[in-house]
Amino acid sequence: MRIGLFGGTFNPIHHGHLRTTREVKEHFKLDKIYLIPSALPPHKEASGVANANDRLEMTRLAVSSDPDFYVSDVELKRSGPSFTIDTVYHFKSQLPEDTELHLIMGLDAFLEIDTWKSYSNLFLLIPFIILSRPGAGYDDSHLKWKALEDYLNFRISDGYTFSSSKSCYVHGSKPPVFRIDVSPQDISSTKIRRRVQKGLPIQSLVPEKVEAFIKIKGLYL
Repeated sequence: MRIGLFGGTFNPIHHGHLRTTREVKEHFKLDKIYLIPSALPPHKEASGVANANDRLEMTRLAVSSDPDFYVSDVELKRSGPSFTIDTVYHFKSQLPEDTELHLIMGLDAFLEIDTWKSYSNLFLLIPFIILSRPGAGYDDSHLKWKALEDYLNFRISDGYTFSSSKSCYVHGSKPPVFRIDVSPQDISSTKIRRRVQKGLPIQSLVPEKVEAFIKIKGLYL
């Protein structure tokens, strides 16, 4: 079984999250993807972040009819901030030993991973799938992935090289780091929250059930 772990604030979850993870699932032939809302994101301000249980429920509603996704409340059950290292240990201990886990995250977040708790252990535990939209602040794709390769070698561990045959960065003693360009999408949680505050429609940005939940609960007003 090949499983992807995709965590985030999901404030709120939207079509961009879902389309991106579906692209990743198809490209890397993953069997399932776990969506993992964070309880207390250690790298984000709490202001403007909806209640964790509301974000969890929106995530569940978003994928309620999609068997390719599971939603995990593991980070909500833990006390204190949501640290990725603890989440990875949890899944490795709970799933069958032969499960192939992959940690999915965006390039921008990955380029700050050396500030995370026990980040060096993450690179011993699990392969990464790093995703980025075409453009995404770089003039061309080569510069973007060069920034990733430099970061791996200068901030994580020297010895990472790109394997064209495997389409990933390989290291002699660490799991691989994969990369993928995902389709560009003009959707963000920030944009959705601002539209809700202004009373503008969001039905094209989030699943119908999520839109209804936001209205019923009066979120982001």
